[in-house]
Amino acid sequence: MKRAMASPKIAPTLTTAEEARQLLALRKGDDSYNNAIAMLRAQFGVIQSRYQFMITLCALAMTITGFSGPKIAASNEFSRYTMAIGLVFVLATTLLMLVSSLKLKWVTQMGGDNPQDTIEGILRYRDLKTKMLGVKMILLAIGLSFYVSSVVYYFLAYDRV
Repeated sequence: MKRAMASPKIAPTLTTAEEARQLLALRKGDDSYNNAIAMLRAQFGVIQSRYQFMITLCALAMTITGFSGPKIAASNEFSRYTMAIGLVFVLATTLLMLVSSLKLKWVTQMGGDNPQDTIEGILRYRDLKTKMLGVKMILLAIGLSFYVSSVVYYFLAYDRV
């Protein structure tokens, strides 16, 4: 007789205030605030590394287009339009990252009346950066999908060398 596989329990999402309290409670005393800041710094590091990876992908797509793009675009109408659409999305993603995501806002500028308020403000900022990362990832995925479909169609349909 087979046992039903138990579905994993998903932890409830904490509110910003609950998360701030939880971060501050991980260590007692004076170290609690420093520990919370260190954990948040690590989380910002993850977000930053994702942005760096995305900028690298954007740069690669634009660089490769400079070398092979004209030949692919000249081969057929489908490849030309999908490459153009893809590059517009990749460029839009790059510009959004350059003007918004890479703009600095220091944690020390996010003071509050007490450690709880300060951590909550930092968490809200982290959540906003995370949400915007998701939007930019979708834009980049759309752009790369069009771009790759252009190249794939070129390989499959273009029979002249």
